[in-house]
Amino acid sequence: MFEFTGTFATQNGPKYLQQLCKHFAHKIDVTHSDTEGTCSFPMGQAVLKADDAGLTIRFELKDQDAADPARNVIDSHLERFAFRENFKHMTWSA
Repeated sequence: MFEFTGTFATQNGPKYLQQLCKHFAHKIDVTHSDTEGTCSFPMGQAVLKADDAGLTIRFELKDQDAADPARNVIDSHLERFAFRENFKHMTWSA
């Protein structure tokens, strides 16, 4: 298993968590509340947490080869959702 975490400092963390979870729920299994969520992607699981200081997403992937696609799916969606904040990508760390 390969794990890594992304962070996005924003006052809108709960808003983006809910947008991501509701969007992904159309295609994958998702559970979420206002401040926590879990998305079961084919490549592995994403655990989301949010508060007024930001959004954190921890991926638990089946293998390291899935890391780039996992980062891309989050970054590309947040780029659309957080366009007012000029979002480009999360800060990712292994």
